[in-house]
Amino acid sequence: MRGGGWLLALAVVGLVGCAQTKDDMVQLRVPEDPTVTFKLWFHVGSQDDPDGKAGLAYLTAEMLSEGSTQANSYEQILEKLYPLAAWYGLAVDREMTVLTGRAHVDTLDRYVPLLEDAYLRPAFDAEDFDRIKSDTLNYLRNSLRFQADEELGKAALYSFVFEGTGYAHPPEGLVADVESITVDDVKAFYEKHYTRDNVTPALGGGFDAAQLDAFGASLESLPAGDPAATKTVADASVPASIDANEVLLVSKPDADASISFGFPIDVHRGEREFYALWLANSWLGEHRNSSSHLYQVIREARGMNYGDYSYIEAFTNGGRRSMPPTHVGRRQQIFEVWIRTLPNEQAHFALRAAVREIDRLVENGMTEEQFELTRSFLKKYVLHFADTTTARLGYAIDDRFYGVDGAGHLARFRETLDELTLDEVNTAIRKHLRAERMKIAIVTGAADDLAQALASEKASPMTYGSDKPADVLAEDGEISTYALGVERDNVRILAVDQAFEN
Repeated sequence: MRGGGWLLALAVVGLVGCAQTKDDMVQLRVPEDPTVTFKLWFHVGSQDDPDGKAGLAYLTAEMLSEGSTQANSYEQILEKLYPLAAWYGLAVDREMTVLTGRAHVDTLDRYVPLLEDAYLRPAFDAEDFDRIKSDTLNYLRNSLRFQADEELGKAALYSFVFEGTGYAHPPEGLVADVESITVDDVKAFYEKHYTRDNVTPALGGGFDAAQLDAFGASLESLPAGDPAATKTVADASVPASIDANEVLLVSKPDADASISFGFPIDVHRGEREFYALWLANSWLGEHRNSSSHLYQVIREARGMNYGDYSYIEAFTNGGRRSMPPTHVGRRQQIFEVWIRTLPNEQAHFALRAAVREIDRLVENGMTEEQFELTRSFLKKYVLHFADTTTARLGYAIDDRFYGVDGAGHLARFRETLDELTLDEVNTAIRKHLRAERMKIAIVTGAADDLAQALASEKASPMTYGSDKPADVLAEDGEISTYALGVERDNVRILAVDQAFEN
């Protein structure tokens, strides 16, 4: 609805059956916020890419957020958004695609037509498509492989754990598949998945009732679609069981070592066990927190790298964020440890040190003191997870994904922290964590040497450029011979220029 459509929409609300009523829409009214945040969660993700077209969901979203509309070229859209200090964009994950836009209430009459055009009237311009496709291929071939080894290692781990499922490839796709995608493929994907029966709208900030009604009415212009055609098979991304420790070494000349390892877990937001396990994980490896245990063992005591963290749900773009992301809801999660880049000669020791700490945690559990200190920390820390209207609205959408009712995940988090006992936390640790049957992905410039070292279980002593306390050196002796149980047949080497190729 271009031009005055934002207001004219009010006239049709009572005349047509709007797919999304006020009750269906996620609402977060914040009267003191002078801005309005719009979100559209399309129930589709990269796991819905057709065979041989990995990256199609991503390219389609990019064509909406970084492309022309039927009313304006992409350059004109940028020119019109700039004086409004407003924006919109789409993010694609395995199961969710979310359009987010934000503008000041005083500019909505100019902003909303631009936003509506993006999801209702994309142009699918050939030049835009060529640019976006080229950028995507450049990311896969160059940026992911050669500019961020830590992100490469984490992506390799997901590919390794979810091999053969729709979760395996990055949202951006696979090189050979992206090369084959055409603009007609994008149009067909849009028509199938961007429908009013496949979207959940959300509105947050200083909006009024008229703006709420108009936003819902605008979605009537989306085709109804066929819910059966867009329904994701529930077990389509269930990973195969892991029966032994398996290693994928991404061989990259001259690279230091970046390590990620983990295994699937079956616990989700809203479940009491989830919050118990989060508390344990926070003690073990809270993201970017120097007081967490892995950080203290590997970084603080030994100065081996920049940081060492662990996760019980997807934490995308970890190198660029401090707080957990929104809109990466997944029915299949993994427990993951991220050991940031360190010298190749220290990789074996660092891996042993991290796995050994998980082994000890499973065997011994947390102490009462560790439990109380971590709970006290988390009760304050979780307050920073969503400190803006946009972030809070994002969590509200994620609550719909996970089926968390009532006050939502963040409120339940704080509430449950008050109720949890040490016994519950240690029970969750023993149930969900383990130091075996893992998949390990390492980006390294010494793949052959590391493969041999892992399989031979030879000692990996540490050397330091300065004196270390006696207790650290004594523990080093135990770590350097800790058995990982990796068989040579379970180690594979992948050349970096073949990563995410096909």
